[in-house]
Amino acid sequence: MTKWKSLITSSLCMLAFSHSTLSIAASPGVYSDRIVVGGVMDLEGHSRGLGLGMQEGVRAAFKDVKVQGRRLEFITANDSYTPDLTVKQTQRMIDEGAFVMLGNVGTPTAKVALPILAQNKVPAVGFFTGAGLLRPGEGDVVNFRASYIQETAAVISQGIQAGLEPQEICAYVQNDAYGMAGVEGIRQALRLQSRSRNLVKTLDQVLEVYGENPARNGLGPVGVYERNTLTSRAGYESLKHWESQQGARCKLVVTVGTYNAIARFAAYSRSKGEDWLISAVSFTGADVLGETLEQFGVKDRVIVTQVVPDLHANIPLINQARKDLGDRFSYVSLEGYIVGKMFVAMLEKIPGEITRDAFMQVVKNSKFDVGGIVLDFQGDNQGSDLVTVTYYKDKKYQAIGPDQWREIL
Repeated sequence: MTKWKSLITSSLCMLAFSHSTLSIAASPGVYSDRIVVGGVMDLEGHSRGLGLGMQEGVRAAFKDVKVQGRRLEFITANDSYTPDLTVKQTQRMIDEGAFVMLGNVGTPTAKVALPILAQNKVPAVGFFTGAGLLRPGEGDVVNFRASYIQETAAVISQGIQAGLEPQEICAYVQNDAYGMAGVEGIRQALRLQSRSRNLVKTLDQVLEVYGENPARNGLGPVGVYERNTLTSRAGYESLKHWESQQGARCKLVVTVGTYNAIARFAAYSRSKGEDWLISAVSFTGADVLGETLEQFGVKDRVIVTQVVPDLHANIPLINQARKDLGDRFSYVSLEGYIVGKMFVAMLEKIPGEITRDAFMQVVKNSKFDVGGIVLDFQGDNQGSDLVTVTYYKDKKYQAIGPDQWREIL
């Protein structure tokens, strides 16, 4: 009798769950009282500072917001920055009926998620990556941020204008799609420079190597490390090998990796007596990178490109984000906040029933003013081209111009 009672209770609970979460959905993820949005990101691994920051930003942006009488619910799942886990968590989110995937973190993880989302016609919105594989990307992809090519081009062009020679530019990157997106950005920037033909050919050789963590060290002005590892030695030795071969120094090392890995590389190279100027792209996470650099005693000679406005900018959205996030306000959480508010602005523009198709219709070839930040999707699927170059010193980041560049070099 107890067994049958247990089975009946379990069945009733399942029916109640089904009714409350699935049966009243007018469209996937859209219920009478809420819109459910999914996100898959690193919440427990080496890059959890990025995932947690994006999660905090989106949730702060959604707080107390209603669209057509429905609140916004952001459900996240951890993938520890591991593509195999990304696949499982993405499919789970789809099966549970998420309206869109929002704010996912990472390039190698996006690479495996996009085909699944495209197959199921789930829009990918505001992913925390500047990789080219999302521009335009497979399926319905909506990007907020500038690309890695734009970020690396900004650093390289400013450095060369300040007197840096192309052969003095090297790279230390994650040995996967994310790192290679950065190498492609360096290649694109150097193509525009004279006397760089042989250097571009060498970068082509690095990009042409395929596989999971392939042997790329020793091939050119590039050192690599394996994703989710923190050892710097092999990549450092690759750069020293390049210096020896070419008889030229690496004055600027463009890095494309996670904050833990890049901070350790900076510390390791300093321990070896190098004074390389190290640059990092926005994905590295300026705030968590700064904290980690301080732990290793690295206090300067680090540049980070940013794709969000200055944290002290007097812009209505930035002021509101600072208030809503409080002590959690950072470059990463601000990006999550902007992505969340961008999504809200797009939903609010839907004239009738909220569906995925209606959502994509209002996005394409449209402009949105999100609290003083203009996002332009006319002609492509990327809203912002903003890139600023900042210099880390005295535990803070400041935008730099030509005079500061010459002084640093």
